Amino acid sequence: MSDSWFKSSYSGDSPNCVECRWTGEAQMRDTKNREAGRLVFSGVEWAALLNSVAVAR
Repeated sequence: MSDSWFKSSYSGDSPNCVECRWTGEAQMRDTKNREAGRLVFSGVEWAALLNSVAVAR
């Protein structure tokens, strides 16, 4: 990840998604309401989240 915000290529032009970035910690924000703040995860927490999503698929 980089310090620039990005969203999944699966989202296409849809505004109904989240954006992520890595700044030494993982950050997420809502693309529909970017000014509302963001969620911040440590590297360990982010890895656990990604693992949970992968297992759920």
